[in-house]
Amino acid sequence: MKKLIAIFAVLVSFAANAQNFQIHRDFDRGHFTSTFEMFKMDKWGNTFTFIDFDYDAENGINQGYFEIARVLKTEKMPIGLHIEYNGGVGSAETPVGNFGYTINNAWIYGVNYAKGGAKSGFSTYAGYKAIKDAGEANFQITGTWYVNFFEGKMTFSGFADLWTENGLSDDTVFLTEPQLWYNCSKNISFGGEVEISNNFAGGDFEVRPTLAVKWNF
Repeated sequence: MKKLIAIFAVLVSFAANAQNFQIHRDFDRGHFTSTFEMFKMDKWGNTFTFIDFDYDAENGINQGYFEIARVLKTEKMPIGLHIEYNGGVGSAETPVGNFGYTINNAWIYGVNYAKGGAKSGFSTYAGYKAIKDAGEANFQITGTWYVNFFEGKMTFSGFADLWTENGLSDDTVFLTEPQLWYNCSKNISFGGEVEISNNFAGGDFEVRPTLAVKWNF
C-alpha cells in the first residue's frame, strides 16, 4: 500500500462532497494502513486528496504517501484540466540499522473526463508525468469508479493506474485497488480491497488482500 508523512488521490464520489477514514489490515505485509480521503466539488471543478500511513515499524508509522489532484472544469467544458502532485517519505528497519528515504516528487498535467450520479460513476484522466530526477519523459493514465447496489447497502469502487517511470520500457507500472464495502449505516462500512500490481515499488506481479473498516463523515 503506501508510505511516512504525507498521500492524497483517486476514488471519486460524484454526487456530493465527501470525506472518509479507513483502517486496513494488510495480510500479505502483516501490518495496518490508515487512509484519509476527501473529495470536494465547486463551481470551478473539484479537488481530491488522500494520505496513507503504514504502521509497519517497531514503534509507530514507517511510511506515508500523499496525493492531491485538482480538476478545473465548468459546466460548459466537456473535459476538465487535471493537475496532480504525488510524494511521500518513509523509513526502513534493517539488521544493520535504520535508514530513511523519500518518494520522488511527481507532477501530472493532463485532461480529465468524468460522469456519474447517485448509483454509479467513473472518472478518467491521462497526462504527462514529471518525476523528479527521471531520465525520460513519462505518462500516467488513471481510471476510478464507484457502483452502489442493493439499495445502497453495497458499494464497489476503486481505481486503476498505468504509468511509466523511465519512458516506455518493460518497467511500466500497473496498480489497481478494487474495494467492496457493506454499508451498515450512513457513517460506517465494512469491507476491504485487493491490491493488484506489477512493477510497483520494484516488485513483480503481486496480489495483496485486506480487510477494512471505513467511517464516512
